[in-house]
Amino acid sequence: MRALAVHADVIVLVSRVWQTTCTAIRAGGEGFVIDSPVDPDELDAVPDLLDQSGFPVSGLLATHGDWDHLLGRLAFPTASLGCGESTGSRLAREPGSAQRALRAFDEEQYIARRTPLRLGSIQTLPVPGRLSLGDQHEIELHPAAGHTADGTAYWLPWANVLVCGDYLSPVELPVISEGGALDVYADTLTRLRPLVERAETIVPGHGTPQDHDHALTLLAEDLAYLDALGHEGDTAALPPGRRTPTQHRIHAENARRVTTS
Repeated sequence: MRALAVHADVIVLVSRVWQTTCTAIRAGGEGFVIDSPVDPDELDAVPDLLDQSGFPVSGLLATHGDWDHLLGRLAFPTASLGCGESTGSRLAREPGSAQRALRAFDEEQYIARRTPLRLGSIQTLPVPGRLSLGDQHEIELHPAAGHTADGTAYWLPWANVLVCGDYLSPVELPVISEGGALDVYADTLTRLRPLVERAETIVPGHGTPQDHDHALTLLAEDLAYLDALGHEGDTAALPPGRRTPTQHRIHAENARRVTTS
């Protein structure tokens, strides 16, 4: 796991698994952890790392309901978990789904965890909306569906940082998961563009944080890919730098979902 300080009040942790990101933010003696790393040793290391760096943890936030973004409770079992209304509704509709997906991953990778994942009660947050942090700062919550049926992007205006969930990844194609939709994904990218234009740092759900210029390039590439996917299906060209065998498999699944939707 890599730890990257992108602002005095923002640390991004990048997991060795799928380069999943976990973002710690602080202001005025309070702090949140957005999303999570994946491996047990990484989760065990997070509390000490943040404590040594002077980052308090007042609660947890999730960008969406995929299991690899919900593991903060394993690192901070007593912390409250907040998420956008769409994610809260998804988790209520799919009780136990995240735990089953985590268990399947662990069995495949021969991973033994000390404790099971317990999400407990979840605080749903209005989106669009604002969440106070400290006495002077607010986090803006923006809708970000399309990858899945749910999703929230978090804009930190005092730090000029956008935590956007599974969008604008330098290592992964746009993924149209079950419940997601190509047109909704494209709408989310278009809606995020003004925030990307203002941001100094963009934190994707997978991959290292991106600067403003590179994120805008990714945004244009992703919109072009989605357009080609909609018109050409499985023959659509993949974006430069994201043409590995794994990304070709993701593309084939995208084309299948778009064709059958």
